[in-house]
Amino acid sequence: MADLVYPPVIVTLKTFWKYLGLRFNSKGVENIPREGGAILAMNHIGYLDFALIGTCALPVKRYVRFMAKRELFDNKIAGPLLRGMHHISVDRSSGSASFVAALRALRSGEIVGIFPEGTISVSFELKEFKSGAVRLAIGGNVPIIPVAVWGSQRIWTKKVKRDLSRKKVPIFVAFGEPLYFTKDSSVEEGEKELRQAMQELLFDLQARYPDSHVGARWAPVRLGGSAPAPLN
Repeated sequence: MADLVYPPVIVTLKTFWKYLGLRFNSKGVENIPREGGAILAMNHIGYLDFALIGTCALPVKRYVRFMAKRELFDNKIAGPLLRGMHHISVDRSSGSASFVAALRALRSGEIVGIFPEGTISVSFELKEFKSGAVRLAIGGNVPIIPVAVWGSQRIWTKKVKRDLSRKKVPIFVAFGEPLYFTKDSSVEEGEKELRQAMQELLFDLQARYPDSHVGARWAPVRLGGSAPAPLN
């Protein structure tokens, strides 16, 4: 699979991160396999999550094919770039085609990035999970790497005015140990295991985060922030 679009996009993103003064802190990148298919299952707190996590995954020298909503592929600017980077379109009204596309990518040895929550969490807590990640892992016979990101919501997130000012925002990302499932695994139990792993990673990032959460709009009420309370 030729990747003519991905490299220049990475250069552009790195330049943009440098302009914003973002301070990256990542750990666990060694958990991403150097070859073969795998799933990155990520929490979703901001519009730039995929790009920031993808940046932190660059040391493994592999490209991540992210699953993104179809509306982004319909955009005149974003669409050609997403298709050129071989990301996977998700039609929320009919997910079977995107599931098959993701499965095909995994079986061909690609890394696929997926947000199990399906959409951005405005409370910044983990929402209920869809069953797609574990079903894909079982169908593709690949591991799931749980991933957590924290700080991206301070730049651009849902229902909050985006802030592209140069504030040297810390961006924390953690890649957890691989989770393995077989055809005999329970999808429901697998989702619980995945959620627990991602929750632990997220709590660790929040505990190590250098800026105070107290009173911050970008922080959950659990940490003293003023984000909307979770609905579930």
